[in-house]
Amino acid sequence: MSTPETRALVLDLIAEAVAAGAREAPACAVLGLTARTLRRWRALAGGDSGLVDQRTCTPRVPGNRLSPEEQQAILAIANVPEHRSLPPTQIVPRLADQGVYIASESSFYRVLRAHDQVQRRGRAATPRHVPKPEGVCATAPNAAWCWDITYLASAIRGLFYRLYLIEDLFSRKIVAWEVHAEENADHASHLIERACLAEGIHRPGLVLHSDNGSPMKGATMLGTLQRLGIIPSFSRPSVSDDNPYVESLFRTLKYTPAYPNQPFASIEAARAWVARFVHWYNEEHRHSAIRYVTPGQRHRGEDIAILANRQRVYEDARRANPNRWSLQTRNWAPIEEVWLNPMKEHVQPLSPAFAQAA
Repeated sequence: MSTPETRALVLDLIAEAVAAGAREAPACAVLGLTARTLRRWRALAGGDSGLVDQRTCTPRVPGNRLSPEEQQAILAIANVPEHRSLPPTQIVPRLADQGVYIASESSFYRVLRAHDQVQRRGRAATPRHVPKPEGVCATAPNAAWCWDITYLASAIRGLFYRLYLIEDLFSRKIVAWEVHAEENADHASHLIERACLAEGIHRPGLVLHSDNGSPMKGATMLGTLQRLGIIPSFSRPSVSDDNPYVESLFRTLKYTPAYPNQPFASIEAARAWVARFVHWYNEEHRHSAIRYVTPGQRHRGEDIAILANRQRVYEDARRANPNRWSLQTRNWAPIEEVWLNPMKEHVQPLSPAFAQAA
């Protein structure tokens, strides 16, 4: 509760702001005050008691609150030899079988927690909070890459080939891929080097995001990243949503109609099929998240002219037949930034007009 002196100062500041031309409601909002509270303080200032608040602040005590004696009884019962290794969910029913009721399980837990007597039981490890990885924003190609490994079924039951794949965050282009029979950090290191060579990455600062698998965090891989000046970024353990772009790409790969119905007969067959898919995905597939241009077009910067031409086509169509258009034309403006694991303040919901037009 604020003091009379603080309230008098607030009233003076708001009066000064209003006299200078400010509106009263925004002035109150700057000070964290509502207009209703301001009116109440003004009424107090004009009364006999001044700005002294007449409200009572007597703390309320629940009528069913446990007394100190009852809390001590709970502690005593919970610490007897036959109960000291049992949780309240086991103690309360046992007491009820003996015709005794002291308190509910929640009351037992509340009292034991207040006295630091609630501990984890069993062999399970204590849950740990892993913070969300720092958000990455890409405003141009080769600013941030995402990569992962997925399984490709072979003709031998229980044997899988591993597809290593790197995707550019900004353009969604597959910048490098390889198929191997095993999963290790050496293959990952070679893939990163080949991708940097193909894309002409010579300056440090590229962010490479992946999950927490052993190929991603192996000594060979981390040493290669350090040598190339690449900044590693990792998902939280067992959280696939931290690497959504590659996961979405893997789904596109395995659910495309061209994906074989039968397992790959050999690793050469797997490599040949992935090569065809990568060409289709990069140069023919119109990606919905980048205004339906191909990842290759966006990676090379061709999307700006393509989208500008689409905008002109739609505007010409609207001028030619305005009765068919009730809202704005479709938004073909290029997407300027792409966020990976953004903070809440960077998540921009679609406007109703754009959602309907798109």
